[in-house]
Amino acid sequence: MSGARVIVGLSGGVDSSVAALLLKRQGESLAGLFMQNWDDGEDGTGECRAEDERRDALRIAGLLGIPFHSRNFAAEYWRDVFKHFLDEYRAGRTPNPDVLCNREIKFKTFLDEARALGAEAIATGHYARVERRDGRWCLLRGVDTGKDQSYFLHQLGQEQLAATLFPVGHLPKAEVRRLAAEAGLPTAAKKDSTGICFIGERDFREFLGRYLPARAGEIRDPRGVVVGEHAGCWYYTLGQREGLHIGGVRGRPAAPWFVVGKDVAANVLVVDQGGDSPYLFSNRLASEPAHWVAGSPPARRFECTAKTRYRQDDQACTVEVDADGSLSVAFASPQRAVTPGQSVVLYRDDECLGGAVIATTDAPLERKTAPP
Repeated sequence: MSGARVIVGLSGGVDSSVAALLLKRQGESLAGLFMQNWDDGEDGTGECRAEDERRDALRIAGLLGIPFHSRNFAAEYWRDVFKHFLDEYRAGRTPNPDVLCNREIKFKTFLDEARALGAEAIATGHYARVERRDGRWCLLRGVDTGKDQSYFLHQLGQEQLAATLFPVGHLPKAEVRRLAAEAGLPTAAKKDSTGICFIGERDFREFLGRYLPARAGEIRDPRGVVVGEHAGCWYYTLGQREGLHIGGVRGRPAAPWFVVGKDVAANVLVVDQGGDSPYLFSNRLASEPAHWVAGSPPARRFECTAKTRYRQDDQACTVEVDADGSLSVAFASPQRAVTPGQSVVLYRDDECLGGAVIATTDAPLERKTAPP
C-alpha cells in the first residue's frame, strides 16, 4: 500500500513530470508509478529505452519527494494490445494501438494497480480534460489544440473518468515546459516521444517484418496494370506515398504515386498518381460497434463533427446508430484516405462523445466501381 490518494503515471517525459508537480503543489497525497509495457528480446533496445525512462521518472519522484513504484506490464500489453495490432495488419487493416493501449493498459491495468496500492485516482500527462456536466463525466479536448489527445482517449467511460485527473489538460505545451524549467525538472527540455505507443521510434517496416515476414507481390494501378512490386501489403496504408519505389512508368507522367487500395488475399497493392486521386476519397463510412463516453449515444441520429485520424480538422457529419451499435457516418464533404482499422471519433464542440473502429467506406475501390 502506498498511502497516496492519487498515483500519477510517470513516463519519464515532461508532461507527466509537470502533472506530478502541479498535484504536489496542490497538496495532493501523491505517489508516482512507472509502467514498462514493452520488452524487446531480440535487440534489447526496448529494455534500454525503458530503463532510461524509468531513471528519469525516478529522478522526478525524488525531486518532488513522492514515493515511487515501477511495474512491468509487458505481458498485458502483448496480450491485450500488440496481438490485436498484428492481427489487424495481417488482415490488411491499419490499427491504432495507442487507442487500445489507453483503454487496456493506462486506464485499466494501471488503474487496477493504483487501486491495489490503495489509491482512489490516477493522473497522467495527457492533454485532455475531465468535467462533470449534468450528472455525468465528460471527456473534453485539451486547451492546446495542437496537443489535444482526446482522440486517443475516446474509449474511456464513466468509471475511468471518475477516477482520472489530467493536470496539464488546461495548459499549452509551452507553459508546461516553462513550469518544468522554472521548477528545475530535468525533463524540461526533453524531446517529446513519438512513434507507436511504447514501441517508440524505429524503422516501422523492419519492426513489423519481425512478426509479419515480407511477402512480395504486384503493385497495380486501378485498371490492373502492373507498375511495380511491393514487399508485403501489410506494410502500407491508404494515402501512403513513401516507400513505393515505383520508377518511371512508360506512358505515365512523372507524378508521385499513392496507395489507394489493398487486396491482401490476392497480395496486390493498388496505387494511383496524385495526392488528390478520386480513388482516395469517400463520403460515407460504416463502423464496428461504437463506444460512448456517456454510456449511450446522444440520439439514434444526430449531427456532430468527426475526426478519422489524429490532428485532422473537425469534419461535419451526420451519424446514424444502427441496431447492433455500429455507426453509419455521412460526411458533409468528401474525405481523403479514410482507413479501415483506424478510429472515427465524434465531437460536439469541446466534448468527445466517443467513437468506433472504421470497418468500410464508400471509396471507389471498396465499392468496386469507378470514381465519378
